[in-house]
Amino acid sequence: MIRLAFLGVGWIGRNRLEALLGTGQAEAAAICDPNAEMAEQAREFAPDTALVHSLDQLLACEPDGVVIATPSALHAEQSIAAFESGAAVFCQKPLGRTAAEVEAVLEAARQADRALGVDLSYRYSRAMQAVRSLVESGELGSIFAADLVFHNGYGPQSGWFWDKQLSGGGCLIDLGIHLADLALWVLDCPEVASAQARLFRDGRSCRDGEVEDFAAGSFDLANGTHARLTCSWNLAAGQDAEIRATFYGTEGTAEMRNVNGSFFDFVAERFRGREREKLVEPPDEWGGRAAVDWLGRIGEGFAGTTPGLRQSAQLIDTLYAAAGHR
Repeated sequence: MIRLAFLGVGWIGRNRLEALLGTGQAEAAAICDPNAEMAEQAREFAPDTALVHSLDQLLACEPDGVVIATPSALHAEQSIAAFESGAAVFCQKPLGRTAAEVEAVLEAARQADRALGVDLSYRYSRAMQAVRSLVESGELGSIFAADLVFHNGYGPQSGWFWDKQLSGGGCLIDLGIHLADLALWVLDCPEVASAQARLFRDGRSCRDGEVEDFAAGSFDLANGTHARLTCSWNLAAGQDAEIRATFYGTEGTAEMRNVNGSFFDFVAERFRGREREKLVEPPDEWGGRAAVDWLGRIGEGFAGTTPGLRQSAQLIDTLYAAAGHR
């Protein structure tokens, strides 16, 4: 059994705990959360688990892996501490507030020779897997453009999201990291040649020190693809969420999109001219797959690390810089 420690067990942290322990391949060595009620709720799934009150106490339990679901400002520091203790790490996105923080975590993982996983969960949906497979097969020809969208009809409920020092930014780093990751992952992580972006807050240009609630960016990749991404919090979108990733090729188009405003239900389709072919439709329980994939790679050491982390972090940095906010 692989012994895991869980740092942060709010909704998403508890969900990943249940997914990992539900494999039957792992057990909980320790749970740590400043909210005692949340910690107790998480322990209901693992009643014999120790509740601890600090990262040091958690690492003293000598887990094989640490699962981190804390505010973004803590991710890099906590991940590095876990690696230095000899544990593998699975961390919520973003791994760091900047590309420099992400690079520091990657170096710590490399030095420790431990697997680093990041919860870039949309990669693991059947719909997104189908889109990527179609692109990789060459059936769509040359991918010359991509459009990626993530509008959240709600805003973050935790106040730290609105503090730039704690979050590293607004919807671009919170939701846009998924879009940046999908664009680069599907296209095999080409270099970014150039980028443009604009950030908004309450319908006006975002000011220094603020975090954005609407972001629009475009970037050209070294392979010739032009990509656009748009994301937002609290947008009047007419539904809970609009999530879409579309890849346009010289021989056709592939698209992943959510169904009826759902955060969880996705379809994948292939377009040929005015015709469309459905590739994947719900149901699909994909939420915990990134964590379970990492669990299976722990024994690979650093080689089991999620690919593309440096590139997507650099793209987010580049977009913020293009908007004058780095």
